[in-house]
Amino acid sequence: MNQALPAEIFKAYDIRGIVNKSLTADVVRQVGQALGTLALEQGQTAIAVGRDGRLSGPELAGALMDGIMAAGCDAIDVGCVPTPLTYFAAYELGCNSCVSVTGSHNPPDYNGLKMVIAGTTLALDAIQDLKRRIEAGQVRNGQGSKRSADVVAAYIDKIVGDVKLARPLKIVMDCGNGVAGAVAPELFKRLGCEIVPLYCEVDGNFPNHHPDPSKPENLADVVQALKDTDAEIGIAFDGDGDRLGVVTKDGEIIYPDRQLMLFAADVLSRVPGGTIIYDVKCTRLLAPWIKQHGGTPLMWNTGHALVKAKLKETGAPLAGEMSGHTFFKERWYGFDDGLYTGARLLEILSRSADVNAPLKALPNSPSTPELNIKMAEGEPFVLIDKLKAEGRFDGAEEIITIDGVRVEYKDGFGLARPSNTTPVVVLRFEADNAEALARIQAGFRQALNAVWPGIQLPF
Repeated sequence: MNQALPAEIFKAYDIRGIVNKSLTADVVRQVGQALGTLALEQGQTAIAVGRDGRLSGPELAGALMDGIMAAGCDAIDVGCVPTPLTYFAAYELGCNSCVSVTGSHNPPDYNGLKMVIAGTTLALDAIQDLKRRIEAGQVRNGQGSKRSADVVAAYIDKIVGDVKLARPLKIVMDCGNGVAGAVAPELFKRLGCEIVPLYCEVDGNFPNHHPDPSKPENLADVVQALKDTDAEIGIAFDGDGDRLGVVTKDGEIIYPDRQLMLFAADVLSRVPGGTIIYDVKCTRLLAPWIKQHGGTPLMWNTGHALVKAKLKETGAPLAGEMSGHTFFKERWYGFDDGLYTGARLLEILSRSADVNAPLKALPNSPSTPELNIKMAEGEPFVLIDKLKAEGRFDGAEEIITIDGVRVEYKDGFGLARPSNTTPVVVLRFEADNAEALARIQAGFRQALNAVWPGIQLPF
């Protein structure tokens, strides 16, 4: 038996921790050996490894590849690239397996691993099995080889060959000093865009703002640049380039569930009757919109790995999450890719004389951003179980419990779900008007207080 690994780094959809504390080069090497073993067991011979722009990336990617090779599996170093390019490498290089060394949108002292083996994204039990395997010493020993591969040119060529803008556009692009800055400016210039660049230099210290476009404060510079220039629209990427933020000329943030409406209408024009998957945090305006455009709406659990699994199972052409992960299977590979999503967005918008008009025309209703109840480790799941068993919601038309508790009313919805990544309960509310929103929130306040007296609520 090996020594126990830090349990807290083995998350629901990835491995993530604080560098040199819970996430060390030695731990990552051991994970690499387990991944190499798993790949070989599934008939694979090599794993592509990419990394984001974090300062700890080179050391951890090196340790990961050492571990992969120690299992007798080959490692292919694809360098410092956005996470979707690492996913792309698994297809382009024919190895079907890849790992992105990335801390995503976490603070600079974090890093982690997003893992795909034999075409399947590791999540939930598969990640816990990896931990058990390492601790039980159930890994192969061998001597794999290492080589380097550059997939950036192939990736850009592939998108430029597929996505066509009806006319050139001038855009604000904020890469947040994340790794998207290494690829996105070149890609969008090739697509025919003139770019007003913000923070496109890759810098693992993230000196300008946190690389998370789901938080409105991180889009403030995009809003300002749209005011100050004649750019028509603004886009922003998260730290590893798998999520997209969108801002209209007048400074309105188009949240990912409304972006998904635009994409659904476009995709369904070519795939009539297609299933469109979205997570439980998305607007209730999505399902009727999808039906109106001839599609089949399917609400699913939050989590990029879980959505990808459902996409594979259903053969859906498109899926999206409120967090900003969008998955195109139609014309693409089905993985979440902020750069490709941005390209598809501009393809649709470039057909309009006013690129903002199609976005402004999308249905909308009053809603809250994500609200978080901070709790101790493990408590969010206990709270939600109690809410499922004992929660009373007067006037509810339907209570959906696939991922937390989502209560549908005739004029809105409320959601409480346990985060799989941090010890918080995530809340979201939406309604036809401010009065209904206040009423739904009051109902949730009452229900939460009843099952967890003294709870500190953020609303």
